[in-house]
Amino acid sequence: MAGSLVTIVPAVATLPLLPPFGLLMLLAWRLLAPLALRRWAPALLGLFDDCLSGQPMGSATLLWTLSFFIVDLFDQRTIFRAFAQDWLIAAAAIALCLVGGRLLATPIGGHVDSMLLVQIAVSILLFPFAARMVAWVDRRRVVE
Repeated sequence: MAGSLVTIVPAVATLPLLPPFGLLMLLAWRLLAPLALRRWAPALLGLFDDCLSGQPMGSATLLWTLSFFIVDLFDQRTIFRAFAQDWLIAAAAIALCLVGGRLLATPIGGHVDSMLLVQIAVSILLFPFAARMVAWVDRRRVVE
């Protein structure tokens, strides 16, 4: 939820490059600590993000749940994963959610594709930062 709250910080931007921090945190939790979130968690977190972000209601709920299930499929089929594989899985899920959100929120004739590609690239490059934050919180959670 804290990741989704980043969107309400009053910041002036000339380009829409703010990555979906709620999605980044959700994917980082799922990939680094698989048992920390229940299967129904992405639906509620996506609904919370929909209420804050201004996207059509239910879009993040649907897309985040689909990406969560796709990560589950990868998790069942791989025995051992390194961080590079986690980063690739997260990159695919981020791209799926951002492209799906674009298709649900704007008309097909809208010229936002170039900025969407930049936003996808920025989001993928910020995933290690989100994973680092999740690892730090998880380590503090386990110690206490």
